[in-house]
Amino acid sequence: MKARRQMKILEIVRAGVVETQEELAHKLRAEGIDVTQATISRDIKELMLLKVPTGDGRYRYALPEDQYTSSAGERMKRVLEDYCLGFDYSENIIVVRTLSGMAPGVGEAMDALRWKEIVGTVAGDNTLLVVVRPKESVPYVLERMRGFVR
Repeated sequence: MKARRQMKILEIVRAGVVETQEELAHKLRAEGIDVTQATISRDIKELMLLKVPTGDGRYRYALPEDQYTSSAGERMKRVLEDYCLGFDYSENIIVVRTLSGMAPGVGEAMDALRWKEIVGTVAGDNTLLVVVRPKESVPYVLERMRGFVR
């Protein structure tokens, strides 16, 4: 029962915004899982859920990697705005042109995003190669990358 309940908690937290333990308990009950506040509190600790800002002055529960990804997005926005000169692509490889010496930093920021379409990055001095799979995802990845510099 505990494993099932904790899997459901992870599913609920990944699927939407959960701000309080009471809200989480309500969602679990709606799924047919009867819980107490003490059980929810223990599960939150065991699952290492974090309270992270929602951006409007409130907080929500998140998995540790969600918080990492969120800060990675902010970092990516900064490095692309500050160092990126342009994008191009061929087949499944996106080429990011940067200021001299900045490609490794942009590559590290890109890797931290953990986008499932990106297999990996290779950085030179002023050029970053981003390997994308499948190649049909290249326009989508490019659009997301360009979204950081708008």
